Amino acid sequence: MPAPHQSNMQNKLLSVLPSADYEQIAQELEYVALPRGTLIGKAGQSIDYVYFLTSGIGSIVAVTPEGRRAEAGVFGFDGYVPTSAVAGTEFNAHDVIVQLEAESYRMNYGSFRHFMDRNRNFNKLIIRSIEAFAVQLAYTAISNALHDVNERLARWLLMCHDRVSGNEIALTHEFISLMLAVRRPSVTTSLHILEGNRFITAERGSITIRNRAALEEFAHDAYGKPEEEYRRLMKDLF
Repeated sequence: MPAPHQSNMQNKLLSVLPSADYEQIAQELEYVALPRGTLIGKAGQSIDYVYFLTSGIGSIVAVTPEGRRAEAGVFGFDGYVPTSAVAGTEFNAHDVIVQLEAESYRMNYGSFRHFMDRNRNFNKLIIRSIEAFAVQLAYTAISNALHDVNERLARWLLMCHDRVSGNEIALTHEFISLMLAVRRPSVTTSLHILEGNRFITAERGSITIRNRAALEEFAHDAYGKPEEEYRRLMKDLF
């Protein structure tokens, strides 16, 4: 399936490129469906493709030498992955996993590097994107250190909500425990707290956001700054 007309492109990065640049890049894009659990990047292995999601949610997962895992960042139609491609490295720094069934356009790594080197606007856009993602990673570290698990859960639910259409999010307890780097019983307890406050409705494999404004207030300063920075970095680019 060829890339759509730019006016119908759902990936935010590709949608804001100047039209002449988009037309060049669109020729190298290939549509792919990505079921939940798809591993689109493996730490230490070569980068074959760079993905620009148009729907769904994925995780950048850091893995320790002993095999312990925790999510470092979340992505959707707001960016691209693997993020390490921006550095010109041919290898993935982390695991990149689809957590919510996704659709994407991808280009091979060689084409991505070609456009990074030869297309000034594309280079600028990708650099801005990686800066915004770095802010998200920093706030994940801050949140893990300073906020309790309930506020961290509220933050991650808001981040997921930002990246889906509608209010229902197909999230499993396993995914949430990975996101928060906590045990599943802690996830269950926190979900009960948020549900008791009527911020969400939690069912097996699904969470529905009922009162987003109240959920944002509950999250306090755990949520908002990276999102604000993303908007600032993407504003008036061209």
